[in-house]
This record gives sequence, structure tokens and C-alpha cells, in this order.
Amino acid sequence: MFDAFRCTHCGRCVEVCPHNASVKHENTIRISRERCLGCGACIAQCPNEARQLAGREIAVEEILEEVVQDRPFYENSGGGVTLSGGEPMSQPDFTRALLKRCKEKGLHTVLDTSGYVQAEMWDQVLEYVDMILFDLKQMDTRKHKAYTGVSNELILASARKLASQKIPMVIRIPLIPGYNDTDKDSAECARFARELGINTVELLPFHRLCSNKYTKLQKEWKLGEVISPSQARLEELQEIFTAQGLNCTF
Repeated sequence: MFDAFRCTHCGRCVEVCPHNASVKHENTIRISRERCLGCGACIAQCPNEARQLAGREIAVEEILEEVVQDRPFYENSGGGVTLSGGEPMSQPDFTRALLKRCKEKGLHTVLDTSGYVQAEMWDQVLEYVDMILFDLKQMDTRKHKAYTGVSNELILASARKLASQKIPMVIRIPLIPGYNDTDKDSAECARFARELGINTVELLPFHRLCSNKYTKLQKEWKLGEVISPSQARLEELQEIFTAQGLNCTF
């Protein structure tokens, strides 16, 4: 990640990059994301901490060691360990191993997923999952593909499979004005939740907290004009779900 406000264009990152991914151009430093392998050589040389590696490789036992230290908090709150993301099921072997170790320690486990997962992969992890948080963005297949790049057919199939396992499950809907916040969108999601036998739906209002990460990764933030839904609008959408007999919060 690159923080342009901290950069003084000294060029040290250009000198040490073994892959020629950093290039000094006039009074700026440009990064070729195609060439960058995340080796970290530039980070060690930057005097202004304008660069940082986001994420790291870690072993299951390392995570478990950190998790167990928080056991008093879990016991006092009735909580446990939630695997979120990104998408934890993009690393199914690791996710299974971590969930299994958590259960061996007597910890409550929650899997937070987008559902974009092949059916056979679920069988690897579900025996170690106590609760599922399922992300549902859009029921319309055409709109889902237009907004996310993929169809929602696999996601809906996953939702049906998970609901059939009788594991407690909550549907969570990220509300993005102009994309999935119409009355029709909510009514279709409510009907689907009832079809699955799900009782609880959480509405997650859109926010801009991740926009700074886009800047540091030099990616285009395409939702610049989108604002968070108002309290009144959230209450209107909540009523659509409660009218279907669902417990809906935001």
C-alpha cells in the first residue's frame, strides 16, 4: 500500500526494487502493480513510512495462540471466534484446520461468508461451525452480475445448502443506495429468507471507511457519489422484513 501524502519522492524505493515495479516519473512515484511481488524491499528503505504490506502469512497455531488469550472475553460476553474476510472459504483447508482447533479448545465458532463457494467445499468445514453469517447482496441475477462481476446462482445454492444443515444462520444485506436498496430488492430478500426458514436479517448500511484503502492501492473508488442511507430509509426497509415475520436489525 502506498501513501502518496507521506512520499517525498526521494527515489530510494526505485533504487532498491528488484522487479522495477517502482518508477520515478517527474515529481511522482508510480507503482506497476503487475510487476510488484510484495517483497517489501521498498518498505525497508522508505524514510517516511509511505509504504506498507497489508496482510501476512500466518500458521493456524499462531492464530490459535492469539485467540486463546481472549478466552475471558468470550466467556464474559457469550461470544467466540468469527472467521471473516475477504472470504475465508477461499482458503478452505486453512479455514477447516482453524475451525477444528477452535472447537478442540471449546470455543464457539462463526463463519462469515459471501456464499460464493462450490458445494463440495462446504462439507469440509460445517462440522466445526456453530453459526453462519451469510452475505446476500442482490436476488436479481442480472443485476448481481452487473454489479459484482458474477452470477448469484452459486450464492443462492449455497444459502439453500447451509440453511438445510440446521446451523443457526443470519442473513446480512449490505445496503448500497442505487444498487440494492429498493423496496422490491428488500421484499425479494425477505421472501428468500422465509423460504430458507431464516428468522434473522441484518441490514448493513453502506459506508466509506474502505475508500482510503482504494487510494493506497491506487484503485479507482467507483462509489464516490453514494451516501449512506438515512435512518428513515433504514426504518422503511426494516418494516418490509418485519412485515414478513422476520427479526430485522440494522
